[in-house]
Amino acid sequence: MPVIEGGGLGDPLSNAGAPVAGTNEVQTLTIGGTPTGGTFTLTYDGFTTAAITWVNVNATLLASINTALNALPNGAASAIVATAGTLTAGIGTILLTFSGAPLAKRAVNLMTATSSLTGTLPTLAIAETTPGVDVTARGAAAGGLLIDTTNLKLYINTGTAVSPTWTVVGTQT
Repeated sequence: MPVIEGGGLGDPLSNAGAPVAGTNEVQTLTIGGTPTGGTFTLTYDGFTTAAITWVNVNATLLASINTALNALPNGAASAIVATAGTLTAGIGTILLTFSGAPLAKRAVNLMTATSSLTGTLPTLAIAETTPGVDVTARGAAAGGLLIDTTNLKLYINTGTAVSPTWTVVGTQT
């Protein structure tokens, strides 16, 4: 089923099947080994963060990652949020959730990490934990209509243009 972009309050959109709610992508950054210092960078869609200093204080490390991600010029600013997964003293997993505009509820490219960490065999890896799923008719204005031509249902967007929520308002019997 194709993803339909756009749609305002004018003509209703049509979709072959029920609209897809979409899913925010989550990627997991794993810091392994026993780092004692150094820096690392994260790259998303060709743009690389400034060097992020590794520290063993979780809150400080997460704040530094979020600050670096927010400075990316490619639309990722405030769209990717880093939170602790299994992080203990700066080692473990960090969840990178793509939940803000324009990256919410869509499949996105995998980030990469480059390490300049020091210590005993420090490692960095990024994996896709929850694949993003594109929401149907991203860009449809609140109040916009969508017709499911397969199941003969009418939906209205009760969400936002970035994150439509398709609510059934009528069916044909």
